[in-house]
Amino acid sequence: MIFWFNSSHGFPVELEEGASVATLKEMVGRLQGVLPEQLRVIFAGRELRSDSTLQGCDLPEQSTVHVVLPSSTSARRSDLVLQHRLGRAVDSLTGLDLTASRLTATSTGLAVVLETEDEQRPREEPGSTGVFVNFYVYCKSVCRSIQPGKLRVRCGACKQGTLTLSRGPSCWDDVLLPERIHGVCQSEACLGRVAEFYLKCAAHPTTDDDTSVALDLIMPNIRSVPCIACTDVTSPVLVFQCLDRHVVCLDCFHLYCVTRLNERQFVHHPDIGYSLPCAACCPNSLIKELHHFRALGEEQYERYQRYAAEECLLQMGGVLCPAPGCGAGLLPEENRRMIHCLLNNTLGCGFVFCRDCKEGFHEGACHARSAPVSGGVLQGYVVDEEAAHQSRWEQASQETINETTRPCPKCKVPVEKSGGCMHMVCPRAQCQSEWCWICGVEWNRECMGNHWFG
Repeated sequence: MIFWFNSSHGFPVELEEGASVATLKEMVGRLQGVLPEQLRVIFAGRELRSDSTLQGCDLPEQSTVHVVLPSSTSARRSDLVLQHRLGRAVDSLTGLDLTASRLTATSTGLAVVLETEDEQRPREEPGSTGVFVNFYVYCKSVCRSIQPGKLRVRCGACKQGTLTLSRGPSCWDDVLLPERIHGVCQSEACLGRVAEFYLKCAAHPTTDDDTSVALDLIMPNIRSVPCIACTDVTSPVLVFQCLDRHVVCLDCFHLYCVTRLNERQFVHHPDIGYSLPCAACCPNSLIKELHHFRALGEEQYERYQRYAAEECLLQMGGVLCPAPGCGAGLLPEENRRMIHCLLNNTLGCGFVFCRDCKEGFHEGACHARSAPVSGGVLQGYVVDEEAAHQSRWEQASQETINETTRPCPKCKVPVEKSGGCMHMVCPRAQCQSEWCWICGVEWNRECMGNHWFG
């Protein structure tokens, strides 16, 4: 752990796992020659109580906390008293859940999220021990991949983490849009009051230079909603911003993006760029934060960037060199038929071709060629209508699923019973387990004798 005293000096300190905040105050007090009871410990927008343990405050290893000797200004003291009287001291940012209830993206920010219950706790990342995950980010500096994230806050004026929040964020707009939430900065001689939120990668110790991008559509699958494509229940998932809030697992999202990239079917939006709508083709559902396409991986993401550049060039009236292995972008004169792909360093190949037929340049009319079969129907990624009905994030559909379906005891996929006996067979080809609708266990002789037909 590293602590900063009055945001001017940083000191590394090692404390036992069960150490209390009071222990940290005593250690800092001895080093700085001040009384421990005069100190305040600030972490992630809140003041930590002396009787709290560091572990209970969700402080991971290599955390940075700020220990401050507050100013005696009466105004600042009255602000702090007001905060405590109103009971608005924010809980740990690690524990905030901004994903439980969403609306369509009608705000100027990203997806709007309704306020969640204060008692909710963060979810543990599957396969990990004690790592809580409510946020996902694209780590740009170290991992260069999608990773669990941690939400942090600092003073908008001095950029120090000594700001105590007047209230905690309750939606993504609070986090991503500036000047939505205010607080009181505890740094000496700083009168900043605007909160500035940012996210860090939780997969490794971070520094001030590490940058991560919030992926607000990727979230832990706390409702166990099946994927719109494969119907598996996995976590994390991507939840589209359509009215039905369709859910797709990251593997199927990768397949969806690559398929549309192969078909050159990304959609251009003047403000967003080249993006994709919901996999069920819902209207007004384009993904706004393009870093979500980092789920493609490095190679496919480079293809996506190249595709966007090519489409932009074609819209400007340019052409792509048709020579095998070239594909250089060219901006010839508007009525020029003979195009020369100039050989220049590593760009261009020297090929001279006809603008109309993309063959080697020739005089006279172009030879007729058979048109490629397009069909006009997107191929390779089709979402089943029933899967689209069940794979919705919004609460009403989840309640319907709970009433009309029961999870397969082996693979946990929701299975609907429409008449017939109580002997169920999982519809997933990879599972096919046989079980009892009433008992929820593997089909056996007792079930067969007691309630085969109810």
